[in-house]
Amino acid sequence: MKKMLLLLLACVFVLSACSSGGGAKEGAASDPNKKEITVWAWDPNFNIAALNIAKELYTAKNPDVKINIVEYAQADIVQKLNTGLNSGTTKGLPNIVLIEDYRAQNFLQAYPDAFHDMTNTIDPAAFADYKIGPTSANGKQYGVPFDSGVTGLYVRTDYLEQAGYKVEDLTNITWDRYIEIGKDVKAKTGKDFLSQDPNDLGLIRMMLQSAGSWYLKEDGKTPNIAGNPAMKEALETYKKLMDANIVTMTSDWSQFLAAFNSGNVATVPTGNWITPSIKAEASQSGKWAVVPFPKMAGNNSVNASNLGGSSWYVMNMDGQDTAADFLKETFGSDTQLYQQMVTKIGAIGSLKAAATGPAYDEGQEFFGGQKIYADFAKWSEQIPNVNYGLHTYAIEDILAVEVQNFMNGKDVDSVINDTQAQAEAQLK
Repeated sequence: MKKMLLLLLACVFVLSACSSGGGAKEGAASDPNKKEITVWAWDPNFNIAALNIAKELYTAKNPDVKINIVEYAQADIVQKLNTGLNSGTTKGLPNIVLIEDYRAQNFLQAYPDAFHDMTNTIDPAAFADYKIGPTSANGKQYGVPFDSGVTGLYVRTDYLEQAGYKVEDLTNITWDRYIEIGKDVKAKTGKDFLSQDPNDLGLIRMMLQSAGSWYLKEDGKTPNIAGNPAMKEALETYKKLMDANIVTMTSDWSQFLAAFNSGNVATVPTGNWITPSIKAEASQSGKWAVVPFPKMAGNNSVNASNLGGSSWYVMNMDGQDTAADFLKETFGSDTQLYQQMVTKIGAIGSLKAAATGPAYDEGQEFFGGQKIYADFAKWSEQIPNVNYGLHTYAIEDILAVEVQNFMNGKDVDSVINDTQAQAEAQLK
């Protein structure tokens, strides 16, 4: 709830900026080539670690540049950005900031003059197609796409074998088939098939994007709940999962991790960023594999989706040209950087040219020798492109309550219509 309140607060700041014309003016930098820049990001084991690799590579060629890396929690970055930009200035803000793809449009549309146009600095076509929608606005490319949230279905091969199944039996399947196998595996092994926090709608997000759909229409503003066949199928599929008696219920991140690290569940359907957490239980080495994400039966769903992911943005301020060059020469083009990211931290980028190489082609002992990074890179090319728009989290707050009503017996059409009505009333 604390996280949701912070997100709602962020939305309030964004809306106030839209009404007041907030945002720093482009070209305000008096020294665009300033050689000292600051970068804000979260997660020391992932984003900060990737930044440190990029910093080392860049400063080796540009020793006159000083790069300060500052770690904040993501919610703190959102609040600091909104507070600063709503005052009409980039003073006190970083030269480069990491922004989650789900919320990028809020910033780009509320504060268009605060962000540096990267259209002629990087080649947008060099990145996975699904990353371009969230990182561009009004015909301009602002973000430098970073990590991929490409999904997979992590499976315990030993549990499957005990129940008479092979990895191939779970490859490129539908959710209906997934549920059937899950029931059988539980009956024969006693293991649940997955874990789920009832307040986390990540599964529904992934199902929606696998069908090329989202909570919002293509304009990124209009609620797309009622009259959206993919939304209805995702909700019905989710309820089938919950009703199948194959789910370990969790209430927080630590319980989610414990469910698979303890060996209590047989599969984990989520983004590839979970790989280091799965590998954290060394005793399970050789007992895991990864297959494509399950798809819904209809609505042109595919066996590929995305969960999470973020991108880098340059602020219009002193040092903007140096900051832009840093991103261009590292995350924007350096395939060696991405090789090191895979090897050192297990981070998969979205630069197409970096999707091959020794790091990707190396078999992973923990996953029975499978070349999981090459597989993820291949699946990332199949992810449908959707517009996350302005109100992903605002609608999800409404939907989370209605999903619980659905689990408790409310019919799906009422859930859909009521969510649509509440979203329209709140966002008008």
